[in-house]
Amino acid sequence: MMSSSPAVRVRDLRVVRGGHEVLHGLSFDVPRGRVVGLLGPSGCGKTTVMRALVGVQVVRSGSVTVLGEDAGSRGLRDRVGYATQTPAVYGDLTVAENLRYFASVLGAPRGDTDRVIEEVGLAAHRDQPVATLSGGQHSRANLAVALLGSPELLVLDEPTVGLDPVLRQELWALFRTLAGRGVTLIVSSHVMDEAARTDRLLLMREGRILADGAPGELRERTGAPDLEEAFLRLIADTAGSPT
Repeated sequence: MMSSSPAVRVRDLRVVRGGHEVLHGLSFDVPRGRVVGLLGPSGCGKTTVMRALVGVQVVRSGSVTVLGEDAGSRGLRDRVGYATQTPAVYGDLTVAENLRYFASVLGAPRGDTDRVIEEVGLAAHRDQPVATLSGGQHSRANLAVALLGSPELLVLDEPTVGLDPVLRQELWALFRTLAGRGVTLIVSSHVMDEAARTDRLLLMREGRILADGAPGELRERTGAPDLEEAFLRLIADTAGSPT
């Protein structure tokens, strides 16, 4: 039975970098088994939020609870998959060698290497050194590492950057399949046309959450014909609000 507690609970999260506060008291919950989009322009704080969720970001104050434990706890090591925006795989190893290595580190089943290579569409490149892959293939190899084992939460930072429309569609279909199995996904993007594929959106700007809701709810709330226009209207409303 799926737990009724949220997969992620963030309360009054504040992060300071270089003497400047970059996250300004964020609070939100992420229910289990959903695909949640973290959207906003580059530099708005999405990656900092994701780093906080996986426990690698120093925070000034607030709390981040993941799957019932403090973010970064040792017990979350094989329960959370994280794909960084900059691929973290080794260029001098083949796709399969990278995945076998990371599978051994994570204690994932041996058969997982073949499974995740198929899931991200790299079967034809399994024996190719990662350094020779295209940008999109490199990103998919990075994503494959996050899929090893049976993570309950996937934190994916811009996973579709550099992919053509067909591959993006295939990856979103994979995300939906995973959510159907009960996996929770938090997917960041600055591309608004991906927003409609999510169950719920957290729209960010300048270290704050402007809105939190389902795509249809945000369009209805703003009276906008699409999510890009909804985002622009939310920005305008915020700018016009008294501080």
